[in-house]
Amino acid sequence: MIVALIDSGLGLLPTAAWLRKLRPDVDLLLRLDPDGAPWGPKPEQWVTDRVVDAARSSVRLGAEVIVLPCNTASVTALDQVRAEVGPGVPVIGTVPAIKPAAAVCKSVAVWATAATTASRYQADLIARFGGDAKVVGIACHGLADSIDRGDLVAARDSIARAAEQTPADVEGVVLGCTHYPLVIDAIVAALPDGVRLFDSAQAVAAQTIRRMDALGKPTTGNGAVRVLNSGRPGELPVSAAAFESGRILGAQGLQC
Repeated sequence: MIVALIDSGLGLLPTAAWLRKLRPDVDLLLRLDPDGAPWGPKPEQWVTDRVVDAARSSVRLGAEVIVLPCNTASVTALDQVRAEVGPGVPVIGTVPAIKPAAAVCKSVAVWATAATTASRYQADLIARFGGDAKVVGIACHGLADSIDRGDLVAARDSIARAAEQTPADVEGVVLGCTHYPLVIDAIVAALPDGVRLFDSAQAVAAQTIRRMDALGKPTTGNGAVRVLNSGRPGELPVSAAAFESGRILGAQGLQC
C-alpha cells in the first residue's frame, strides 16, 4: 500500500509522521515542489494544474491513496484531483480545525498565512463552523517560509509577532497552515498558559487510514519513504531534520 502526500514544502511532514506512527508498514510517497513553492500566492489554475499533475503521476507510480496535507492545495484542487484519479483512489484533503475549536472555545484565533487569512475560503469556514465563538484571523507573516528553510530563529520571531496580534482573551488557536505544527512547542511557549491549540494533522492521518482500510486491500509495504522534489527523485531537504517529524521520516542534515 502506497500513500502519496502532496504539498509544496514541509507542510506534509506532520501528517506523514502521524501516518508513520500509526501505520509503520505503509509506504509513503512524499511529493514536494521546491521549484513551485510557495503555492499560496500563485494563481488558482496554476496550483490546480500542479497538484493534479502530481496526483496523476503518483497513481502511475503505484499510489492507492492521495493526501493533500496543504490548505492551499485542498481548497484549490481537491475536487479536480478526485475527478482525475477516479472513485477508486481515495483523496483526503485538509481543512483547518475551526469547527472543533469553536465547539469548545468562546474565543478563537486562526493562525494562517497572509494569503489564507485574507481569503474568501477562510472567511467562509469561519462563517460555517465558527458557531457562537468569536473567531479572528491572524496572519503569520513569514512563518511558513521560515519553517521551510529550517530557520528556527526567524520562525520564533514570526510566532512572537503573531502572538502579539492575538487577542488576550483567546481560549483556542487553530493552526491554519500545515507547516505550523512543526514548531508547536515554540507556539505554546509564546501564548498565555491555558490556550488550547488545534491542528488537523493527526485527524487527517486517521482519516487516511480509515479510507485506506476501507479499500480492503492487503497492506504489504515495508515502511519505505520515497521523495520526489518537483517530480525528481531525491531526499527531504536538510531543513526537514530541524523538526521531529522530519527526523521520524528519515531526514538527515541540519539539526537545531
